[in-house]
Amino acid sequence: MDDLTHQFLVFLMPAFQVIVFLLNMVSIFIILWGAATACIDFFKNLIQKRTDQVEIALENNFIKAYLGSYVLLSLEVLIIADIIESIINPTFQDIIKLALIVIIRTVISYFLHREIDESPMQSKTKERMQSK
Repeated sequence: MDDLTHQFLVFLMPAFQVIVFLLNMVSIFIILWGAATACIDFFKNLIQKRTDQVEIALENNFIKAYLGSYVLLSLEVLIIADIIESIINPTFQDIIKLALIVIIRTVISYFLHREIDESPMQSKTKERMQSK
């Protein structure tokens, strides 16, 4: 029975490696897409000739929150890829590495999410994000 299980896992290993690779690529795409849209929005905001500094700051805060949401999503996808990778390669070193990566990414996610939620113009930013 153990031999059958081992053969089944050996058969599925390449598929899981492809899944991990694809999740890593999706994560990179999410970050690049978020950065590209944030840059486009920032330069649109820069080109507009506005004198109201509060409106400019509000727009920049919206762009920052928008980019932060993409970074958070990308971090979550990376955590999923790391969990799958640790399951298919369950060495003690990989498990320690996974634990450290998850802790670091969770701390980054927590503080990034907190910064987005506690910004002074958070309610207006949330309204803008919901309308977009």
